[in-house]
Amino acid sequence: MTHALEGLRVVDFSRFLPGAYASWVAADMGADVVRIEHPRELAKHAAMFGKQTDADAERRRRARPTYARNKRSLLLNPGHPAAKQVLHPLIARADILIEDYRPGVLAGMGLSYADMAALNPGLIYCSVSFAGQTGPLARRAGHDPAALAVAGALSRLNGLPCPSLPGLQVADVLTGAHTTIAMLLALQARTRTGQGQHVDVAMSDASMALLLVNLGRTDDPDALPELGAWHPKGGVWTCADGRYLCTTDMEPRYWARFCAAIERPDLAPRQHDIEGHPMMQREIAAIIATRTRDDWVAVLEAADTQAQPVLSMAEALAHPHHRARGMVLDVPLSGSFPVVQLGLPFHLPDTPAIAPVPAGDPGADNAAILSELGLSADEAARLAANGLFNDAKGAQA
Repeated sequence: MTHALEGLRVVDFSRFLPGAYASWVAADMGADVVRIEHPRELAKHAAMFGKQTDADAERRRRARPTYARNKRSLLLNPGHPAAKQVLHPLIARADILIEDYRPGVLAGMGLSYADMAALNPGLIYCSVSFAGQTGPLARRAGHDPAALAVAGALSRLNGLPCPSLPGLQVADVLTGAHTTIAMLLALQARTRTGQGQHVDVAMSDASMALLLVNLGRTDDPDALPELGAWHPKGGVWTCADGRYLCTTDMEPRYWARFCAAIERPDLAPRQHDIEGHPMMQREIAAIIATRTRDDWVAVLEAADTQAQPVLSMAEALAHPHHRARGMVLDVPLSGSFPVVQLGLPFHLPDTPAIAPVPAGDPGADNAAILSELGLSADEAARLAANGLFNDAKGAQA
């Protein structure tokens, strides 16, 4: 079978999930993705997250991230004076470049969009940043929660009056998905015009998509229902075993089924009795607390409501539905036990994803990539002696 992006070439400068997500999709769909690994950035990651001293443990740490798989690694300092001898021919034949530095940083390395477009007019140059390439906040740095904060999403994300740090990378995944969409749209535009373009994706912009539903319900966002106030659109309930149940029975027929299943059909006509909601919440909570989570799942499934157990991450990874859908993969790792990764969150049966290959050591593909670019072994050795592949100096932070 062919793969949807077979033949596409991507040069990936991304260091974090928002950019790496788009190149992961491309790689899984058959594109040749060359991941530029900056020695300085590798050292920064080790300082932030730690580095395993045991070689096998470090190899597993490198192999675990789903979004790093199926990519080739080129260990190289893009700020080195000799970097253009490798990067220019690599980018000249690429379809897409992805980068997630602050605006102006790659330009300082001689790798601006204007320069690369002159080198390769058909290049799709995807810049992923905290707040975009323009606007008052363009030069600011920040990670996932800060993007949610400035987008107005963090103030409502946990549904409570007091915001808190999310336990998952919401803005990162949103930004990665929007980067993927923008990248593919730019490719489609190129089929008509023959020209590439500079794609600007901001984490702050992507996070604002979380406001869509609330914004569609009112002209005055400050008039939205008070956070923390319960409404029969759903709830998270504590069960007898201390585990949790999530219900989303907001449609009238599902709400009626839920009320009947918990033996409180009298609550069904009171769905919009706002004054009675606090009392209803207390009484439903008391009822749910009388049985275990899995008991309630069985009862409510039989009643065809929308209840689901609140699964831990480990429970979700083991769930037969996710396994059946190919969303949880046991990826072989040579010389060790498999690493658990996620499948792509979509399915194209006629152009499926390629088999997953976990990331190897930084620079594992240097020799092959340099050879493909026409550099001889002597030239590669000269560049190595000049510090191109291990010198972290000369690049802006």
